[in-house]
Amino acid sequence: MWQRSVCVGLLALVLGYLCVLGPELPPAALRQLSASLLGTLRRARSLEARTVAAWQAAIVRPARGWARVAVGVNACVDVVLSGVKLLEALGLEPSDGKNHAVLSSGQDLREAFAHFMERGAAAERFFSDAEAFRDIARTASEHPAAQLYVGGNAALIGQKLATNPDLKILLCGPVGPKLHELLDDNVVVPPESMQERDEFHLILEYQAGEQWGRVRAPTANRFIFSHDLSNGALNMLEVFVSSLDEFQPDLVVLSGLHMMEGQSKETRQKRLMEAVASISDIPTDIPIHLELASMTDQDFMSNIMHQVFPLVNSIGLNEQELLFLTQSASGPHASLASWSGIPDVGVVSDILFWILKEHGKTAERASDLTRIHFHTLAYHILVTVDGHWGNQAAAVAAGARAAGTQACATDTIDTSKVFLKAPLEFVTSHTDAPSKISLNPDEPVVHWHREGISFHFTPVLVCKEPVRTVGLGDAISAEGLLYSEVYPQ
Repeated sequence: MWQRSVCVGLLALVLGYLCVLGPELPPAALRQLSASLLGTLRRARSLEARTVAAWQAAIVRPARGWARVAVGVNACVDVVLSGVKLLEALGLEPSDGKNHAVLSSGQDLREAFAHFMERGAAAERFFSDAEAFRDIARTASEHPAAQLYVGGNAALIGQKLATNPDLKILLCGPVGPKLHELLDDNVVVPPESMQERDEFHLILEYQAGEQWGRVRAPTANRFIFSHDLSNGALNMLEVFVSSLDEFQPDLVVLSGLHMMEGQSKETRQKRLMEAVASISDIPTDIPIHLELASMTDQDFMSNIMHQVFPLVNSIGLNEQELLFLTQSASGPHASLASWSGIPDVGVVSDILFWILKEHGKTAERASDLTRIHFHTLAYHILVTVDGHWGNQAAAVAAGARAAGTQACATDTIDTSKVFLKAPLEFVTSHTDAPSKISLNPDEPVVHWHREGISFHFTPVLVCKEPVRTVGLGDAISAEGLLYSEVYPQ
């Protein structure tokens, strides 16, 4: 670091000396030397500082923004604390990792936590035993290190959007007294959404390098579990849709479908059909964004893809959800069991392209899906069908900036607290004729095109010591939507 500072100081002195000698030098020589030195000065700045400066120039408001956004339907109170501390407080010893689709005991909890901590992967599970969950939740909420926050994808997106004073936000979900107290004053909750008791979700966080027994976390992340029947049954979906007539939103944001995994297969399928009918009642001139979350049932994921995707205009998802989606529908790279380190950009690009080509809007297909916002720790990609969305370079940059500020709990990106983790070179596809991209921090939003579909890529400046990882995906999607513009059709 000190070498760079000395270099910058010396270059500045040379540039000043040139300005003094300027009258004695030919103008062309002075311009060439000045440009060369200025270029060297720019390169002497850190990659992170150059990326931030370029984002600042790229992030501009859309020509037509949103004024009223309706968000539903999952909401809860998040109890956030160290996963290792909670497991120790519960008297659970470290164990080998094992994935469980549904948790039913402390043994299941410790095995599932170890499984995902070892991979540094986010996950969310349903805890089926109500009494056991109440005991665990009591221990968690009374732990001195526990913190209580607004929770649930819908409530988190609504809370993030509500920080913009020009926006009016409607939130429909099971809102209890504690959650209502935590919500921003700019969030309107219809009386029908209020209930006597809060739904609690337990967020077990771990840091990069943290150890529990033989398990060591490669990156910071979190494991979420709950026994949440209100959100699990999408109890507020009909209330949400019926509230839209009076609220008159410009945009609808929908989330919580993953919560139905705790239901029996028959109940879940019946409720999904009812949800499809309700979503179909939303006027087609109001764009709908669907936020996905961690799931384990491939049939259910496939049903959502075939029945819900055609009804929405936009979806948001992370690398775990993207891989599970292609596995569920035998899409490209479905044989890949899991990601190894940073997800390969070409593989991700192939799957995103396939989703829009197979399930997105075309002249022959009755689907409204035209946009996907993909986010992973190291980078984000916004993919759109041409002619439907604008300002996507600004939107993807804004989402990446939000990831850096929220993870570090800073108002602006502090370049001393973040680092560039994205690949500096990558290919754009493994199934099509690929382009090789070299990342330039001075132009960090990269664009490429494939058969009527546009891709906007940008790296993330990853927080070295994240303060809070939960809700990052929701904040990213919210910020990306805030800077997006939908074209009237």
